[in-house]
Amino acid sequence: MELVKPAFGLIFWMVISFSIILFLLKKFAWPVILTALDDRERSITEALNAAQKAKEEMANLKADNEKLLQEARNQRDLLLKEARDAKDAIINDAKVKATEEADRLRKIAREDIQNEKIAAINEMKNQVATLSIQIAEKVIRQQLSTDEKQNALVANLLKDVKLN
Repeated sequence: MELVKPAFGLIFWMVISFSIILFLLKKFAWPVILTALDDRERSITEALNAAQKAKEEMANLKADNEKLLQEARNQRDLLLKEARDAKDAIINDAKVKATEEADRLRKIAREDIQNEKIAAINEMKNQVATLSIQIAEKVIRQQLSTDEKQNALVANLLKDVKLN
């Protein structure tokens, strides 16, 4: 049972050696260990703070990205609307110009047709007049070919003059 019960001398030397080790640890080891633990705790706290800041920055960046995406979508929609409006305006202008050009061409065509019609009528009148003169000339030559016919014509003309 002696092994279970320590002797007084053993306890005394154990307390003295424990006190010396405790003193040496307290004097030399504890400040280094405590400094290392404080540094470690500080670095963990800083890492946690940095992680929290990074998380907040990521949330802010995400919100900014969403805002930028929304602005880009709005700009895209505005540009598409302006492009559609420009397209419609160009189409309407083209329709108006085409209508005006068609009306102008119709007017020119009508004027050309009218001018051609007048020219054809004048040409026909000239040809009819020329033909009439030629026919009259031939008829008169034929009627006045002899002296008797000439005298008869003059007598008829004189009768008509007297009657008037």
